Amino acid sequence: MNVNFSEMRNGYLETINKGISRVRRFSGRLYTGDDSREGSLKLLAERLKTADAVVIGAGAGLSTSAGYTYSGERMEKWFRDFMDEYGIRDMYSGGFYPYPSKGIFWAFWARYIYINRYLDPPKRVYEDLLSLVSGKEYFVITTNVDHCFQRAGFDKTRLFYTQGDYGLFQSTDPGDLRTYDNEEWVMTAMEAQGFVKNAEGVFEMPPDGNVLMEIPEDLIPMCPGSGAEMTMNLRSDDTFVEDGGWHRASESYAEFLDRYEGKKVLFLEIGVGMNTPVIIKYPFWQMTFDDNDAFYACLNYDEAYCPEEIAKRSVCIDGDSGEVIRQLLDILHGSC
Repeated sequence: MNVNFSEMRNGYLETINKGISRVRRFSGRLYTGDDSREGSLKLLAERLKTADAVVIGAGAGLSTSAGYTYSGERMEKWFRDFMDEYGIRDMYSGGFYPYPSKGIFWAFWARYIYINRYLDPPKRVYEDLLSLVSGKEYFVITTNVDHCFQRAGFDKTRLFYTQGDYGLFQSTDPGDLRTYDNEEWVMTAMEAQGFVKNAEGVFEMPPDGNVLMEIPEDLIPMCPGSGAEMTMNLRSDDTFVEDGGWHRASESYAEFLDRYEGKKVLFLEIGVGMNTPVIIKYPFWQMTFDDNDAFYACLNYDEAYCPEEIAKRSVCIDGDSGEVIRQLLDILHGSC
């Protein structure tokens, strides 16, 4: 089915192009913050209070702070058998491993999707962030694909997941521009491997600790429309499907930015690294530079900085994002 989205605003591309254009004209000198930690927190808390709108740009570091780690204890708990059999040490590399069968490949992905999309993160960082912008006009653009914002209670009409969603499949048929919810399939594939639900309805290892590493062939996901094989709706190349929901969110992002242009906008960037700076970081820098009433904040672990050109209207706080958000809430609550 062919769908034409050409008449809709594409905030994704609009902001990327403007951000790249501006970054090329910056000097390259970076500002990491001159104030004390306490001073930076107080300044950001004040900007949160006085902002007409907050645009949140979130990257992987925010979910890491919430406990969504892709190696270590979580990897050991859910993929010990894959680690022993294939030498895999983290979930990310496991998603690209050349497994000997599709049944094994999809068994791995069923677990991967389940724990990173349908289980709540261990820490309440996203709920704290929602409290931080409570009562404010806000919009969220994120490269994360774990759906944590919506589960925490953020308004889904104010969310733009630019890179896809672990909860969606897409067809390998290039003519099919739809996406397909995968929750029912994931739950069935988890049961097929031998995982059992506890009293709270959460899958756990069975008492004997034995689970299968392969799902039956008839459970391998196929497109209900074309019958073609399915794949994840994750942006990795030009086959990524930008469906109707994606385009509506992209348009909403552009319209939100237009609505508050020239007003006191706080661009709050959290946990965004340099893997995809063109999507959030560069546009945020550009929009702060171009608007004298805008303010930029960067919360990041070991990567908190901004161009020197916007230093006077910026705050950069190095540290765990969840801890910084909690400290900001304490300041705001204490000042009420």
